[in-house]
Amino acid sequence: MMARREFIGAAALALLAAHSPLIGAGEDMEEIYGLIGQLTAAPGKREELIAILIEASAAMEGNLLYLVAEDLADPDLIWITEVWRTRTDHAKSLKPAAVQAAIARARPLIAGFGLRAETRPVNHVG
Repeated sequence: MMARREFIGAAALALLAAHSPLIGAGEDMEEIYGLIGQLTAAPGKREELIAILIEASAAMEGNLLYLVAEDLADPDLIWITEVWRTRTDHAKSLKPAAVQAAIARARPLIAGFGLRAETRPVNHVG
């Protein structure tokens, strides 16, 4: 039987492969940029904030994966895992008007920011 951690890892890789032909095709991994972070929603506002985050991600060019997850222990905590073609794509991701509008709607729902880690994804799927 697959352990929970192994299952989550396998599911994340499957999701990444399905939404990332760049990685699946064996593209040079050196430029790929990742980010993992925490957001704390205002009490009772997590679902509303998640909806805004997911909506805004559709307008982010160069994004290979934007995984939004609810923390199981904290009812207000959100984890976001991002994979980008390049660091530059990530830097440009906040500029589109649709993303700026989403940020304006999300600001009052954010109680704080937690951990943040920049990463270089190294898994090769395929």
